[in-house]
Amino acid sequence: MKRYTKALLLSIGLLLAAPMAQATQAKDIQSFTLDNGMKIMVLEDSSIPNANMYLFWKVGSRNEVPGITGISHFFEHMMFNGSKKYGPKMFDRTMEAAGGANNAYTTENLTVYTDWFPANALETIFDLEADRIENLDINEQMVESERGVVASERLTGLENSNWRVLQEELKGAAFRAHPYSWSVIGHESDIAAWTLEDLTEYHKTYYAPNNAVVVIAGDVKLAEVKQLADKYFAPIPAQAPPRAVKTVEPLQKGERRVFVQKASVSTPNVMLGYHIPATSNADYYALDLLSSILTTGNSSRMYQGLVDKQVAIQVDTYMPMSFDPNLFYVMGVANPGVTAPELEDAMISEINRVARDGVTVEELEKVKNIKLMGFYRAMETINGKANTIGTYELFFGSFDKLFNAPEAYNKVTPEDIQRVAQTYLKRANRTVAVLAATEEADQ
Repeated sequence: MKRYTKALLLSIGLLLAAPMAQATQAKDIQSFTLDNGMKIMVLEDSSIPNANMYLFWKVGSRNEVPGITGISHFFEHMMFNGSKKYGPKMFDRTMEAAGGANNAYTTENLTVYTDWFPANALETIFDLEADRIENLDINEQMVESERGVVASERLTGLENSNWRVLQEELKGAAFRAHPYSWSVIGHESDIAAWTLEDLTEYHKTYYAPNNAVVVIAGDVKLAEVKQLADKYFAPIPAQAPPRAVKTVEPLQKGERRVFVQKASVSTPNVMLGYHIPATSNADYYALDLLSSILTTGNSSRMYQGLVDKQVAIQVDTYMPMSFDPNLFYVMGVANPGVTAPELEDAMISEINRVARDGVTVEELEKVKNIKLMGFYRAMETINGKANTIGTYELFFGSFDKLFNAPEAYNKVTPEDIQRVAQTYLKRANRTVAVLAATEEADQ
């Protein structure tokens, strides 16, 4: 990233803010709730003759228990494999024939299905989604086929991704009580053990209309969406609310460490995980900006302190949006010849420097404007709007808080950055995971 002056960055942010703020306002988003509890949010946007439908299901790995871990992710596969009206592979074929496309993803907190299509295919999309919500075909042959796919995905993912290997081990050490302790893809033994009864009950409970938020954006009209929702979604019966996730992770009282040996790794990898509050906490914005200060761009703290000095090949931070308190991740990949302890010390040194000395106004303004540019860029498209509306509705408690996000970022001070670094990014709150071909000798 080039170095820009504070004034230029601020100008860029303001130029972007003005037109985007006018493009979509809170009053433009209309919502209604069906008698079965399904909430539907609509943004009319005729900028292009297309539309999308995002279905946010409030189910992820945090809703699982030992014995059925990974089952939320499994349904991301199963939901495309046939139901009463549209048989195996027909969901994709029907959507593609109508000019549409789709995708899905599962996280610790949500399973989200995304449909993009010409606006005149809206009824087809309602029909497709209603069929697989109410009438998913959970049969033994299809389950076994997809079970093999997921088991293979887990194996190859761990073989090919050092990040996934380290994150799985780190989460298991950092969380001793909360279900965030296992990976989204689940434990190998659980993948092999799900029963048809487990799957049927899970789908009935978590794919109930009262457990969903649907966002439709694009060249649609509220009246038409209501009519189609009444026809296709309203007849689907509500279910008893899912059990609440009551477990609260106990306070971590000292550093925890794990080591993973992997012969194929060329240089050591180090991952740090610090406990932080849920996304709805007021400290979210300061932590998000701190993440960018540490690793976003060539002028970031860790790029200059580690990559430029040839301690690390790359450094990254990751802070997942989360219903419950989660982790702030920092990962580094060592330069050839650099040991794991040297890399770890350099990473921690940069974090401690922020906690001890704070950050400058200029570097904070830089990352604020990067965040603002990203925010407004997302709000330029109907796809970005639908995703952002749903995200704020679920993680921040109300969609209208997205319109306060620019102000929330702008209000963060250098003192706030230093405070959150001191509060959360400290040794007693840290779990360290090291991946290397050989373990360092005991000292």
